[in-house]
Amino acid sequence: MLRVGLFIPCYVDQLAPHVGLATAELLEHYGCEVDFPTAQACCGQPFSNMGCPEDARPLALRFAKAFPADRYDHVVAPSASCVAMVRHHYRGLARNERERALLDDVAGRTCELCEFLVDVLDVPTATGRYAKRVGLHRGCHGLRELRLGGASERMAPGFDKVERLLAGIDGVEFASLDRPDECCGFGGTFTVDEPVISAEMGRDRLADHARNGAEVIVSTDVSCSLHLDSLARASEPRVPIVHVAELINEARKASEEGG
Repeated sequence: MLRVGLFIPCYVDQLAPHVGLATAELLEHYGCEVDFPTAQACCGQPFSNMGCPEDARPLALRFAKAFPADRYDHVVAPSASCVAMVRHHYRGLARNERERALLDDVAGRTCELCEFLVDVLDVPTATGRYAKRVGLHRGCHGLRELRLGGASERMAPGFDKVERLLAGIDGVEFASLDRPDECCGFGGTFTVDEPVISAEMGRDRLADHARNGAEVIVSTDVSCSLHLDSLARASEPRVPIVHVAELINEARKASEEGG
């Protein structure tokens, strides 16, 4: 049985704890031993994005010490952007070889939920029932740093790990978007520095989903979901937005209950 340390990013902890619970349930369903170390804190991504690596460094070291290799085989989070921070940016924060080894180790064991299910557990597809037309919001970090799917600017065969997981769920149909991997406009501090542009980008994404018949929007990042949901409240028709862990968990339970 794989020992998984559940990493819950700040947005999930403070604003969407139900996503963390759904993630834990899903990992346990697939046979993992799940633990939530209470020593964890922010991964440091906001400081790193603002160009303050010295402020991000102690958070990165704290993160590595909260998820030691002798306790956890893998670290899994329901957030592509935070996982991208750990995987691709921690090494550059190290001041010496000891810190580099510590940060390299935790970076190599940290996964986003969908890639963990596909690449580590080798889950061919999720199962259950969810009879809705789904619009996938392909977040920038998931596509372009974690390679959860093929981005449209790359001249390479297309693939999508999230769509692969959802495709086996009975009743799921996918909305074919006009611009399937366009940014929603959140971008961390971008939404604070450029709120008008950020909101307009988000409204464009919502309109694309609504125009193509999406009954629900599914995302791998709570930050993107919250941004889109705040804009969706003022739009008609309002398309609900859920995290992929919630959808898979709901589909699984509906099947088990005979729904």
